Amino acid sequence: MANNQPNETPEELLHKSVRGDRKSQEKLYRQFYGFAMGVCMRYTQSRDEALEIVNDGFLKIFTKGDQYNSKFPFKAWFRRIIVNTALDFYRSQQKHYFHENLEEAYEVSSNDSSPLSQLNHEEIIELVKRLPSGYRVVFNLYVIDGFSHEEISNQLGISVGTSKSNLSRAREALRKMILIEERALPSSNFKTN
Repeated sequence: MANNQPNETPEELLHKSVRGDRKSQEKLYRQFYGFAMGVCMRYTQSRDEALEIVNDGFLKIFTKGDQYNSKFPFKAWFRRIIVNTALDFYRSQQKHYFHENLEEAYEVSSNDSSPLSQLNHEEIIELVKRLPSGYRVVFNLYVIDGFSHEEISNQLGISVGTSKSNLSRAREALRKMILIEERALPSSNFKTN
């Protein structure tokens, strides 16, 4: 059972997976499934879409894993593959997503203060998921995954200005949602300064 050694590194599992070793593929999938789903759920509208992206991402990893450069951390390389797969999915589905008039839906006064720091990570991610797809993708890429506006522009085929505008509108929409949530919840759930 050399293929099922408990101490195999992700890099070793990847090397074997690329050669078609099914047990190594399964082990790598199990080891990184949760991480991949967490990334994909931020870019999709449903768990089914996220699962489709995860599976497509692993297929890319198993077929093109020989391109991995061991000078870089495996998890960072893996994340980049999953994010790029999510972006491919987003581009292919973009025409199907419903776009609402956000100018009216998310008008927020520029002097509103944001209680963002008062929410936990899960609450913020849930609010981000409620953003329209274009804003959600740019917000995730810029704020969470650390892409520059130039990289987002290249990845999504939009201008740098559109990327910046979508980020700004996403932040405004989040601020409005947070203020609505704050008013809807008992005051003991939010810290006041």
